[in-house]
Amino acid sequence: MTDEELVSGCISKNPSAQKLLFEKFSRKMMGVCLRYADRSEEAEDMLQNGFVKVFEKIETFRGSGSLEGWIRKIVVNESLTYLRKNKAMRLNIDIDDSKYMIPGNSHVGENMNEKDLLKMIQQLPIGFRTVFNMYAIEGYSHKEIAEQLGISEGTSKSQYSRARTHLQNMLKSESVFAETLADRKTV
Repeated sequence: MTDEELVSGCISKNPSAQKLLFEKFSRKMMGVCLRYADRSEEAEDMLQNGFVKVFEKIETFRGSGSLEGWIRKIVVNESLTYLRKNKAMRLNIDIDDSKYMIPGNSHVGENMNEKDLLKMIQQLPIGFRTVFNMYAIEGYSHKEIAEQLGISEGTSKSQYSRARTHLQNMLKSESVFAETLADRKTV
């Protein structure tokens, strides 16, 4: 089925079209949700909320952009709504509350894959992670992030900067750990 046929079927509330739409996009959208969630159960809740909204709003899809992009925007917004409802107090992390790992001085990322990077992003404090995902991955501006999260633009920029520093330190620490393991094997 083409995207247009899927949309038409979903507008008509056709269960098989809804199932096909979900099967086609749920895996990618779960990846989006995992970037915002602490645990896979939370990501599943975000995904479910997102697809409920997709099916409620499917008639508003105009076909001017990609269906996947439209669904992604809804899933991101629903993930943010979930975070606001369930974690509002944790979205704004003070720099002193964040534990930084010991930095190393070696090359980073040579053997890193997407899953490793996702795990590191998931380890970021919720405020850092949310702003990092929205800015670096989803492409929102700091102004848009501030409006979405109910924070100042300066706070968004600060959280993004802190998230980057935190990730860089985690990557350096990971590299030091990998070199230590390699050194032990050669001894």
